[in-house]
Amino acid sequence: MDRAAVFDVDGTLVDTNHLHVVTWWEAFRQAGHRIPTHAIHRAVGLGSSDLIAHLLGDDRDKGQDEELSTAHKVLYGQYFDRLPALADAGLLLRRLHRDGWAVVLATSAGGAELTALRRAIDADEAITATTSADDVAEGKPSPEPVEQALELAGVPAERAVFIGDTVWDMRAGSRAGVRCVGVLCGGIPRADLEEAGADAVYDDPAHLLASLPELSGGMPR
Repeated sequence: MDRAAVFDVDGTLVDTNHLHVVTWWEAFRQAGHRIPTHAIHRAVGLGSSDLIAHLLGDDRDKGQDEELSTAHKVLYGQYFDRLPALADAGLLLRRLHRDGWAVVLATSAGGAELTALRRAIDADEAITATTSADDVAEGKPSPEPVEQALELAGVPAERAVFIGDTVWDMRAGSRAGVRCVGVLCGGIPRADLEEAGADAVYDDPAHLLASLPELSGGMPR
């Protein structure tokens, strides 16, 4: 395989962003913080420690970070057996694999959460490799998760595309030198994704599946 499609997972392939918003909101509430849900939504896609820092600031009580992260994991874990894949997410991955793409997942999720997400997508036979929060020192918007995905695929940046739903995804992909494709199903506006580096924007995996010839557009042969 001489080209790679690297995917974010939450909000891109699985419809989980608002579950994360609600469970982070409750975790913050239990710890005595009042964080608006719209602010949490904009921070989804960051790793747990970065999300907490983004929302509470550098002058927070950092000793509370682990408690917050654990509370979110416990609350979100209640949904692991019923996480909903977005329409045609599995079909999209299987089609790309059949067409000769290396399909790599690059996500801030890890452990049991990643297992639950993969189960929801139900396309393990099409996934070449996965890089998670457990595998990198820095999460998105650092380019490290995307660079790690390219290394696993054995494909150079100019032969790859990164598909995600947040500005953090687009910034990570841009810094890694890959073509960035945004999807709107995570709830982030088109203009924000484009400003952060999206070369093209689609509604969701089903829209992308119907537009696959465009995915290779501009990629060196």
